[in-house]
Amino acid sequence: MLIGEYQHVLDSKKRLSLPAKFRRELGRKVVVTRGLDQCLFMFPLASWRKIAERVANLPVGQADTRGMSRFLLAGAAETEIDAAGRILLPEHLKAFAGLGSKVVLAGVSDRVEIWNESLWSEYKRRIEKGADRMAQTLGELGIL
Repeated sequence: MLIGEYQHVLDSKKRLSLPAKFRRELGRKVVVTRGLDQCLFMFPLASWRKIAERVANLPVGQADTRGMSRFLLAGAAETEIDAAGRILLPEHLKAFAGLGSKVVLAGVSDRVEIWNESLWSEYKRRIEKGADRMAQTLGELGIL
């Protein structure tokens, strides 16, 4: 399971070092794509294949499903984790997430989210303030 929060640096060659704990879970190849809330989603290759298959089976006749398919699939990039435990982030993904040199990697069960450090701090403050409300919603759904 991918969990935890780590601050890392994106080097001048757009390489991002991954925490050793994440590397064990991710394997040798990952897929990075546009995520929600202006972050990037990184999936182990096997997990990505399942997601891509489900997305590919969405109805083409609905604008929202076409849009989400394009959002996730067209921007995706398969990349290998090098011997030093780094991945190379394509420029279009780096620009989408507004990544500078300081990034946060957040493990969210089946994926790692890659955030601009200041956007992550701002987002985290908002969700922490709303935790009680979110817990209420999850309680109503029988999850908590």
